[in-house]
Amino acid sequence: MVSLTAPQAFSASASDVSGEATLPILEGERFHPEEGTRGMVATSHYLASQIAHDVLADGGNAVDAAVTAGFALAVTQPRSGNIGGGGFMLISDEKSGKVIAIDYREKAPSRAYRTMFQNDEGEAVSQWSRFSANAAGVPGTVAGLALALDRYGTYRLPQALAPAIKLAEEGFIIPPRFAKGLADTRERLQKWPSTRKVFYKPDGQLYQAGERFRQPDLAATLKRIAADGPDEFYTGQTAKLIIDEIQRHAGVMTLEDLAAYEPVIREPVHGTYRGYDIYSMSPPSSGGVHIVQILNMLEGDDIHGLGFNSAQTIHLMSEAMKRAYADRSQYLGDSDFVDVPLNALTSKAYARELRSQFNESQSTSPDSIGPGKVQRYESNETTHFSIADDQGLAVSNTYTINFSYGSGLVVDGAGFLLNNEMDDFSAKPGVPNAYGLIGGEANAIEPNKRMLSSMSPTIVKKEGRNFLVTGSPGGSRIITTTLQVIMNVIDHGMNIQSAVSAPRVHDQWLPDQLRIEAGISPDTIRLLEGMGHHVDTQPAMGASQSIMIDEGHFYGGADPRRATSSAMGL
Repeated sequence: MVSLTAPQAFSASASDVSGEATLPILEGERFHPEEGTRGMVATSHYLASQIAHDVLADGGNAVDAAVTAGFALAVTQPRSGNIGGGGFMLISDEKSGKVIAIDYREKAPSRAYRTMFQNDEGEAVSQWSRFSANAAGVPGTVAGLALALDRYGTYRLPQALAPAIKLAEEGFIIPPRFAKGLADTRERLQKWPSTRKVFYKPDGQLYQAGERFRQPDLAATLKRIAADGPDEFYTGQTAKLIIDEIQRHAGVMTLEDLAAYEPVIREPVHGTYRGYDIYSMSPPSSGGVHIVQILNMLEGDDIHGLGFNSAQTIHLMSEAMKRAYADRSQYLGDSDFVDVPLNALTSKAYARELRSQFNESQSTSPDSIGPGKVQRYESNETTHFSIADDQGLAVSNTYTINFSYGSGLVVDGAGFLLNNEMDDFSAKPGVPNAYGLIGGEANAIEPNKRMLSSMSPTIVKKEGRNFLVTGSPGGSRIITTTLQVIMNVIDHGMNIQSAVSAPRVHDQWLPDQLRIEAGISPDTIRLLEGMGHHVDTQPAMGASQSIMIDEGHFYGGADPRRATSSAMGL
């Protein structure tokens, strides 16, 4: 078993669990999770799930499986999980009792500056922050995954990269979602010659579902990393290819920026909810802070008694969400650069103050909500996967290149897309980003700073044992998606597949909109509108790949919102 204090040897053993222990959880349920007694993986692509499953079956631990799956997803889902991006990983080890957070978020280049995405009139120009070479932050995925493996895994990097190299070299059969994505973004992607060469046929035609897709340049890149380690990506041939591509299109990133990049091990955000310990990602992610903050606001209410997705339950959730997102707009940023009032925001006393502002039967107008005075209490395309083994190790990982296909720019000769995470900074404080999120001075652009994120890899523990491993993609909806999976299990007693599949709601303060998925009763909608909520039914939110562990039994919930999602138990 690998401890979070020091790498050790690992051996797998099957748990001796009676099948009868599972019956109370599954009896009478419409949605049934995958089950296992030796471990569980839940990822957004069946090929990555199979690869991670095989790692556990062959004696690897949860970190080995997570890193191997992370690189495999970079091949099978380049639109979202990619070595040209960054993210966050939470690792919980029951034996040591430790939960650690690995921050491998992208950073602004050293030549970045506050107004780089503003025109001469001082207006934010979204095209510059989203679809240019300067949209890319310094990538962190390779360094982050390598750090996790080196410190907490048992595999060597070449072993973890081997399945991804094989997938890139030999190819895989294109699923419908992959083909549709390339068709839908054809106009945006084909403007870049390097991208056109990788994702479209030589005559410019589309790849079709059922065809085999090979990525020889990406395979070569992964082979170089396997041979020479993560430094190859940051100082070797791959680094040169990255900077050549960026500077070919007038970008400011340099070789020195890549060479200086380092992931950071941080303390996760910690809170409690109805006797459960909630661990989630700390800044520069806002996810953990606001999941804990919202749960704190709702802890005094009988959410179970009010009922799942009843008008009153949704009203209270909306009111709590609004206030958390209002605080996010002012206080959250990279804690290496700004003083984030973490203890204040996650204080139960502060939550009680915010809860006292709720009107039980009327929606609060956004105009009357602003960032709270916390000082008194001071003392959208993303990939998530969850993995747990039978030795007490659990991994929750979320990583991204931001938009679907990121900036759209492929590194010529290296075969991977660059992120457009610079759009997650406040290009101009007070101006919303692509997800409608308002940012302030704390998230202004600065050289070498990490941009604010909503990614929320989360692990819930019950009496010191790993209980729930969850997280989601979804831009600004990541926080509320992860929140609802937790509440569905703890408040409403759902099994993990039911918790993941259930209809979701979202309110982020601005714009003034209570977003819901299809499946909420028209009667409930009318009641909410009668309370003053502006209800808007929109497409599915998030794609949470989650695991629940109960009495030595593992349950996997693959989100049906993503067609390739898959959970596999041992």
